[in-house]
Amino acid sequence: MRCLSTASTGMLAQQTNVDTISHNIANMNTTGFKRQRAEFQDLLYQNVSRPGASTGPDTKVPTGIQIGLGVKTGGIYRINEQGALQQTDNRYDLGIQGRGYFQVTMPSGETAYTRDGAFQLSDQGEIVTPDGYPVQPGITVPQDAVDVSISKTGQVQIKTAGAPEMQTVGQLQLATFVNEAGLEAQGGNLFLETASSGQATVASPGDPGLGTLQQGFVEASNVNPVAEITALITAQRAYEMNSRVVKTADEMLSTTSQLR
Repeated sequence: MRCLSTASTGMLAQQTNVDTISHNIANMNTTGFKRQRAEFQDLLYQNVSRPGASTGPDTKVPTGIQIGLGVKTGGIYRINEQGALQQTDNRYDLGIQGRGYFQVTMPSGETAYTRDGAFQLSDQGEIVTPDGYPVQPGITVPQDAVDVSISKTGQVQIKTAGAPEMQTVGQLQLATFVNEAGLEAQGGNLFLETASSGQATVASPGDPGLGTLQQGFVEASNVNPVAEITALITAQRAYEMNSRVVKTADEMLSTTSQLR
């Protein structure tokens, strides 16, 4: 009976759906997290009678008989909607308002990208991520700095004791991609460039097509808890209905086996 295997693909698909929803809910308080959505596709069809097949000299089958064989996961899409900016009053926290990713140097030398602007200072005064990875381009805040100001366009200025004016020590930059959903997630709020994402385009915040920075803010997750719970209930009901099909098919097979 085809319905057994067909329903099983539906159960597996909804399991993937629930996995994705649970990942979203688990990260509802993760800085810079972007929610994901599972997308599904129908499987191949078994053609008992093809549409348009000839049934006579001048007649054709109008619809045919095509039996679907179930569903599969087509992809898990990342929705890059802007998250709300939350004030922290930490001078090294930076929220991106608009498009763009911070660039981070990994221990391997690779460049990773992140929307998580919860930065700190290393023991050398360099601006780094919570894991200690330097933010590109490397910017070092001198030990005698009494105040640090980061403008919307990424210019980093410091004030030292006895100095009448602010001094510029660096310029932060942002990277954008043609297809942001094609970035490869590495965990730790980091992403890597792939062939699907396209090459990074680097420019200063506020340039055309790029967002601006907000000092003392971080970008919250864009997960909507109410929407996720609603989607979870829908996925649960769909899983139950597919399991009901399996149970019904089992009852039909049991009836057939009891024929005398």
